[in-house]
Amino acid sequence: MSIEIRNVSKQFGDFHALRDVSLDIASGELLALLGPSGCGKTTLLRIIAGLETADAGSILFAGEDTTDVHVRDRQVGFVFQHYALFRHMTVFENVAFGLRVKPRGQRPSETQIRKKVHDLLKLVQLDWLADRFPSQLSGGQRQRIALARALAVEPKVLLLDEPFGALDAKVRKELRRWLRQLHDELHVTSIFVTHDQEEALEVADRVVLMNAGNVEQVGSPQEVWDHPASPFVYGFLGDVNLFHGRAHEGQVHLQGLRLAAPEHADARNARARAYVRPHDLDVQRAGPTPSADGLLAQLTRAVVVGPIARLELISRDGHQDGGENPDSIIEAQIPAQQFREMGFREGETLLVTPRHARVFVEAAA
Repeated sequence: MSIEIRNVSKQFGDFHALRDVSLDIASGELLALLGPSGCGKTTLLRIIAGLETADAGSILFAGEDTTDVHVRDRQVGFVFQHYALFRHMTVFENVAFGLRVKPRGQRPSETQIRKKVHDLLKLVQLDWLADRFPSQLSGGQRQRIALARALAVEPKVLLLDEPFGALDAKVRKELRRWLRQLHDELHVTSIFVTHDQEEALEVADRVVLMNAGNVEQVGSPQEVWDHPASPFVYGFLGDVNLFHGRAHEGQVHLQGLRLAAPEHADARNARARAYVRPHDLDVQRAGPTPSADGLLAQLTRAVVVGPIARLELISRDGHQDGGENPDSIIEAQIPAQQFREMGFREGETLLVTPRHARVFVEAAA
């Protein structure tokens, strides 16, 4: 079922949780609402569900306005961060609950309920735990049971609020892969809220980046990673180095560094910010003559983790924070093999050169 969100706004006192948000979600799509705490993503999810009422705007399911439709009539399934399973019920009874409380005229027979529950438990690969209680399950198992319970009532829309947030990293990764496979099998229109950018990029068909109640960017995981629409998106999606400087006629000049920026050919001595991801920095030993294409920086720490060497360097050129912090840290990532072959040592001066940078020019006041 498709969902249209039209000009939705919501305030809590003086706090603007959502500011004129509009989105289109295709039928069968798995969409991630991604952003920091307080950005409005959970409020938007709750308005879609009918658990909150928007101050302005409307929500349409399959073209029909559901703004005033009660939550129980929206055919929405929920999965929350903390499972919300009934502790006094077995796994089987938890999954069957939504079917058993349906109005008498819509309630399946006991035989149909038993078949439906067993089919769902097989789907989430936990049919062998039907007689257990939630306290006897691991966190990952409980979350899969919560998902089976949500699916039991055959929702048109599945809403997941930080579904893996309470789990450890290894289990989260396993469940992300499993959720993607399950969605590919069921094709239920699904929206999940997360502040974990890796989770959103790995699982979703499209990602909605939210910040301070606004939608910053909507796109496929590859699109938002490769072409961030704003400084906020660039900074939120993974580690990044920020360099301050001036843009002038297609060139960006930083302290000790010059970058080509042909997309800003019209800039005239404008304040600029250049964002460079750690893996887009080339690191070499400094030569005898200065280079305008690189920064001299001292290697202060090197950590080799598997195939990657993570380097922390300090530039004395004050390239970050507008030059106010002369000891700005630069983070670089190079192959561990290269690090070993080059024989870099903590304390020595290296030349750091961006291979790729994204430049944002501030509009003149």
